[in-house]
Amino acid sequence: MVLNLAIIGPGLVGSEFITQVSRSPFLRIVAVANSKQMVYNPAGLTKETWTTELSKSSAKSDLDALTRQVAASKPCVVIDCTSSDSVAAMYPSWLKQGLHVVTPNKKGFSGSLGLWKDIYASTTAQTKVYHESTVGAGLPILSTLKDLVETGDEIERIEGIFSGTLSYIFNNFSTVSAPATKFSEVVSVAKERGYTEPDPRDDLNGMDVARKVVILGRVAGIDLDLSTLNVENIVPEKLRDVATAESFMDQLPTFDDHFAKLNQEAAKEGKVLRYVGLVDPKGNSSVKLLKYPASHPFASLTGSDNIIAFTTKRFPSPLIIQGAGAGAAVTAFGMFSDVLKIARNLGLVG
Repeated sequence: MVLNLAIIGPGLVGSEFITQVSRSPFLRIVAVANSKQMVYNPAGLTKETWTTELSKSSAKSDLDALTRQVAASKPCVVIDCTSSDSVAAMYPSWLKQGLHVVTPNKKGFSGSLGLWKDIYASTTAQTKVYHESTVGAGLPILSTLKDLVETGDEIERIEGIFSGTLSYIFNNFSTVSAPATKFSEVVSVAKERGYTEPDPRDDLNGMDVARKVVILGRVAGIDLDLSTLNVENIVPEKLRDVATAESFMDQLPTFDDHFAKLNQEAAKEGKVLRYVGLVDPKGNSSVKLLKYPASHPFASLTGSDNIIAFTTKRFPSPLIIQGAGAGAAVTAFGMFSDVLKIARNLGLVG
């Protein structure tokens, strides 16, 4: 027996995922769909042929039709590599039809609380949903949190730097020893290196971190919601409605003094600035720019790494996970690991 895979959204992450799973003899890609076309081949698609078969396919992308096709190829995992709300809304339907779901798409797990509950109410012992890569890419963050919760530990605090972009920006802008760099220059370098979204405001507004905090809170048993979460948008207010990303970048230097003042205030206390997400069971969950002493693990972070600290009844000295939290290779690895969990449950691997 093999485990079939249907991949929706074969972009950067999806393509890397196909490359990684193609090495496994017990996995078979039977469908690939993008926003325009789809291809279904129950005999299997390979990493060498899928792009050609997809480009030559006359079948227009239709997820309802694709669902009917792959439902005949069970056991099958639907791999959602999009960031689409409409695709995420299909998870309950897929699960009810006996299809597993693996995804890095945060929308289904950080949006409507009703959808979250519907997704998990639709799982069974035979059909599973895994989304490790929604927080920290390939880092074992959600699996660790689930283990803590399911073994009866009490979550007291979850705190972390969840954005590789904001990690890079503040690790370079706010340091204990290095000379201060202008905030706009750090953001510009991050954009040039491809760390930011095409419009850096989509990182600086904190919503990506907020989605991850909501997911962590819900996995921990807290009904967090984006609409009520306290999120600090560090985009200067006058630049939030600027028409284009280029105009934003052109005008950002006029606010360098604002960010320099924040940095100087932290430095006077022997601290650095870090943009942090917090899950607090007592009701004070938030996403904020905070100050940390030089001795704190968050202060010594380098590059674009993510770091998360779980403080629990069993781990009063926090359990810390750190590493690359963004990038196609590590995100695909996290998805691949989730697929392997399903394969193990089916007895396909030891």
